[in-house]
Amino acid sequence: MTEIMSLLNQAVEKRLLRPLDLQFARLLTDNSHPAWLLAAACVSSEAGDGHVCLPIAHLNTESLLGARDPELAKALWRAAGAPPCWQTVLSDWPALSNGRIATPLVLDHNRLYLHRLWQSEGQVVRFFTLKTDIEEIDCVAAQNVLSILFGDHCPDDWQKIAAAVALTSKIAVISGGPGTGKTTIVAKLLTAMIRMSHSSLRIQLAAPTGKAAARLTESLSKALQVLSVSSTERARFPNEATTLHRLLGAQFDTQRLRYHTTNRLHLDVLVVDETSMIDISMMAKLIAALPDHARVIFLGDRDQLGSVEAGTVLSDICHFAEMGYSLVRAQQLNKLTKCMIQGVDDMSAPDLRDSICLLRKSYRFNVKSGISQLARAVNLGDIREVKEMFNAKFDDITFQRLQNGEAYQEMLDAVAEGYRPFLSLVQSRASIKEILLAFSQYQLLCVLRDGQFGVQGLNQRIEQRLLQLKCIRRPVGDSSWYAGRPIMVIRNDSVLGLSNGDIGITLHDMENQIKVFFSLPDGTVKAVHPSRLPSYNTVWAMTVHKSQGSEFDHAVLVMPVQFSPLLTRELVYTAVTRARNRLTLYSEPVVLQRALQLKVQRRSGLVERLTAAT
Repeated sequence: MTEIMSLLNQAVEKRLLRPLDLQFARLLTDNSHPAWLLAAACVSSEAGDGHVCLPIAHLNTESLLGARDPELAKALWRAAGAPPCWQTVLSDWPALSNGRIATPLVLDHNRLYLHRLWQSEGQVVRFFTLKTDIEEIDCVAAQNVLSILFGDHCPDDWQKIAAAVALTSKIAVISGGPGTGKTTIVAKLLTAMIRMSHSSLRIQLAAPTGKAAARLTESLSKALQVLSVSSTERARFPNEATTLHRLLGAQFDTQRLRYHTTNRLHLDVLVVDETSMIDISMMAKLIAALPDHARVIFLGDRDQLGSVEAGTVLSDICHFAEMGYSLVRAQQLNKLTKCMIQGVDDMSAPDLRDSICLLRKSYRFNVKSGISQLARAVNLGDIREVKEMFNAKFDDITFQRLQNGEAYQEMLDAVAEGYRPFLSLVQSRASIKEILLAFSQYQLLCVLRDGQFGVQGLNQRIEQRLLQLKCIRRPVGDSSWYAGRPIMVIRNDSVLGLSNGDIGITLHDMENQIKVFFSLPDGTVKAVHPSRLPSYNTVWAMTVHKSQGSEFDHAVLVMPVQFSPLLTRELVYTAVTRARNRLTLYSEPVVLQRALQLKVQRRSGLVERLTAAT
C-alpha cells in the first residue's frame, strides 16, 4: 500500500474520513496520483459534513481533516507532494472539468464540487435570479386589501410589508424567529391573493417533514378562524399541508420523483414552511418541478440549524436582505403598506434583495420573558448575557448542571415527571386525540446519538425509570411494545402515508390489539400495526435536528458534560426556540459557552454565484 493510501486509511480509522470518501477517491484515480486521491476524498468528506463545495484554498495543512488532527494532516499534505499550486495539479485530471462536460467533479471559480451539487446549486442560482415582479398588479386593489387585513396603524408593520413583498413577487422569501407571525402572514396573504384573483387559484402548502406539515396545517386553520373570510373564500384555501416528498411524488425505495422538469406540478401558488431544513439538492428538485407561472413563498428562520444534507439555502439567500430594498422597491412597498421603508441606492446589489423580508418582532413572547431573551442572546452569541441569565429569576426558564451521577439521576426523575400527565391519560384510556396532544406538550431534546447524554442512552434510561415508577408496563411475552411508547418514523413510506419525522403513540385499539397511532395533517388519526412500520426510533428523547418543525409547551435540552463539535450556536438556538412556554436547560456553563462560540460555517458558492449573476 502506498504512503497516501496508508494515511487515508488512518484517517478513516480515526473517523476523520468515511469509508465512502476513500472508496470514492479510489474510483476516480489510482495510487500514482496521490494529490488527486487526497482532493477527491476531501471533496466527498466535505459533502458528508454538509458543505456544498470545497474551496481549493482549504486544501492546506491548516484546514485538512477539519483541523481535527494537525499531525496527520501534515503527513497527508507531504504524501500528496505538498502541491504549490492546486490549479496546476488538477488541470489534467480526467475526472474533473469546469462543468461543460459530464465529470464526477467540477472546478468552478476555485471551488471543487461533486457534479450533482454543482448542478443543483446552478439550478437554484438560475431560479432566484429570474425576474420576479408580478406583471399587471392592481396597486390600488392591493393597497386596499392589505389595509383591510392588516390595518394602517403601524409605520413599521413587518408582517404587512412581508405580505406586500409576496403579493408583488413571483418568488418571496420571508424569514423570522418563533412568534413573528409567519403563519398569520400566510393566512392574510392567501386571502389577499384569493380576493384579487379573477380565477380560482390552485394553492398548495408544503413543509420538509410530516410534523412541520401538520403544524402548518394546524396553525393556518387557527389563523383563519380569527380572520373575516367568507365561506366561499374559505373553501378556496387548501385543507392541509403535505411534505415535500409527497408533493413531488417520491416513490418508495427509489430516488425517482413523479414531478420534475418534464412533468410539472399542477399548482398556481406554493407556500413552503421551514425552508431552513431544505438542502440544496431538494431545493433544486422542488424548483425544477414548478410550473413557469407559479408563485412561491418560502417561510423559515434563517438562524435555525441548517439542513441535514448539504447547504444552507435559506441563510445564504437571506444574506441579500442585509443590503436593503432598492429605491424603486422601497417606494412601491411604502405606497402599498403606508409604512416607512428606506431604500438603498446600490446598483450592484442583486434584484433578489427586493423579494426578501426579515420579520423583526415576536408576538408570542413578552420581550421580558426568559425564553425570548435567551433566544436573542444565544443568536447573537452574547456569552456575557447568557451567563447573567444563569443567575436571573425567570418563570419560564430553568438552568441545571449535570456535574455528577446524582444530578443525572435527578434529571431522569424530572423527565419522568414531565411525561407523567401524558402517561396518566394513556393509563386511563383517554381518547386517542387527547393522548396525542398531551405527548406534544413535553419533549426531551439532546445533541448526541450515543452515550448517556445521547438519544439511545437517554431513551433506555428514561424507559427504565418509567418502569420503576410503574408509569408504563411491559406486556408479558413482548418487552418492546407497550402502551404509551412513543416512536418517530425515520423513513418515508408513501404506501402508509407516513413521512420521516412523524411521531406515533403505541396504544391498544378497540379490540385490545397494540397499534401505533399517528395524527395526520388533515386532523384524522391513522392506526398502524408495529410490524408494518417503516424504520423508527423510540422518542422519549429526540435530537434537536429531529425536533425542527415542532414546538412543545415545555422543551428540555440535555447537553453533554464534555464538549462536542456538534454543539453549535445554531443548535442551541433551535432547541431554545422549540419551547412555547417553558424551557429547562441541563448544561455545564463551560460547554454552553463553547457552543455559543462555534457558529456553523457551511461552504457553498451560492452567495457568490447569485451576486455574479446580477
